[in-house]
Amino acid sequence: MASIPRSRRVGEVRDSRTPGSASPIVLAKADPEFLASLGRRVREVREQRGMARKLLAESAAVSERYLAALEGGEGNASVILLRRVSAALGVRLTDLLDAGESGTESRQLRRFLESLPPQRAQEALQRLMQEFGQDDAVRRKRLTLIGLRGAGKSTLGSALAKELRRPLIELDREIEREAGMELSEVFLLYGQPGFRRIERRCLERIINSQEDMVLTVGGGIVSEAETYNLLLLNCFTVWIKAAPEEHMARVVAQGDMRPMAGHAEAMEDLRNILTSREALYAKADAVVDTSASTVEKSLKALRQAVQAG
Repeated sequence: MASIPRSRRVGEVRDSRTPGSASPIVLAKADPEFLASLGRRVREVREQRGMARKLLAESAAVSERYLAALEGGEGNASVILLRRVSAALGVRLTDLLDAGESGTESRQLRRFLESLPPQRAQEALQRLMQEFGQDDAVRRKRLTLIGLRGAGKSTLGSALAKELRRPLIELDREIEREAGMELSEVFLLYGQPGFRRIERRCLERIINSQEDMVLTVGGGIVSEAETYNLLLLNCFTVWIKAAPEEHMARVVAQGDMRPMAGHAEAMEDLRNILTSREALYAKADAVVDTSASTVEKSLKALRQAVQAG
């Protein structure tokens, strides 16, 4: 096992401004806590997106070792320096990172929401959405099913659309149509960021062109804040929920045997994804749990949720 550099052992990191610099930067008391928080956030977002560490490393052109260190609470000295600069300037680190990318109003609104306790921030966001979002009657014409693959979105969405005599639109198919290739090829060619840009563009087009529909979307859309908020503001959303074991069984029943290659690890990853996204999925207007339920019973529950929501 490689030895740990002495500077790291005594709580120091090297100044990365000059290659090979021997001048250590001694971590302040609060810096390790910041690095640990940063690592947790990186891991949380990665799991929300359902990305393995290897995939993220390849997409970001960094080593898995670096990501492991980052998620474990070890950071680059430049991050610490930037944090100290932001503190000295009396601004948030995000204000520096977002410089030139968002307006003053957006930064002020974000700062206000971040200053509130989590529950109050959620209440404030809901009120803003109700006040400035689409009229509820308009949203209800765009019924949208969210949730992980295997929950039953496609089956229930198709049945509901037929009952209501509304068009069924699958966002993943729209992405394939616009890109001219299958989803797997979109990921390979454009990577996760490129896929999310196309996803957002397709969603905007659908919302602007369809006033009456049943829409199904990919499970990872909830981890893209702006895209998900666009969906919540303009559509009546229903979380189609299921137990991890049922998700796995249904995916395999559809003919995809890949999860079985590393079943134990795949199940653990699935549970982690569901746990990390639970609060996001819970923002939906209604929830329908399809666990241990027939299609007929789940459809009845969905129909009731749509009518009563």
